[in-house]
Amino acid sequence: MPSGPGILDDDIAAEIVRITPPPVATFMLTSETTAAGILAHHQRVKANTIQLVDAVAPGIYAQLRTASPTVKLVQVIHVTNQETIDEALAAVQNGADALLLDSGNPSLAVKVLGGTGRVHNWAVSRQIVAQSAVPVFLAGGLNAGNVRRAIDTVGPFGLDICSGVRTDGRLDAGKLDEFMKAVCS
Repeated sequence: MPSGPGILDDDIAAEIVRITPPPVATFMLTSETTAAGILAHHQRVKANTIQLVDAVAPGIYAQLRTASPTVKLVQVIHVTNQETIDEALAAVQNGADALLLDSGNPSLAVKVLGGTGRVHNWAVSRQIVAQSAVPVFLAGGLNAGNVRRAIDTVGPFGLDICSGVRTDGRLDAGKLDEFMKAVCS
């Protein structure tokens, strides 16, 4: 991954996948964009869900589905403007099983593909949720102070958190507890 805290080595990720009991979903995040690269990464980790953190060509979904028909595909959409809606709906049409809306910036020289701690335009995210035929997860700057408002505004299927529950790059039990209390309030 070119950005974000909490990056795990593939061997550690594979061990987590190995010991995780079904039906718990295991997610492998990859910044690979070719079918061969994604499949090689998946072969090392063997998660039951591949989270594509960068845009892929439309035909990639079908190639992945043919090679690994039981693996779910989650496409990360970096919400930057209104055109993001079309990008999200195209990913669904091309075969994504779910979407994850985040605050990265894939147009930089060194792509920022997650873990930014920044909030994006939740009004655009709400439009994507309203139009998507697949589940939509929300990420991007979520923390105990804004998660309830994010849920109420966007109406996501689920949440993805990273920097909002970390201190000095490490998971913070206190922040995680406060986050969960805010989600459940």
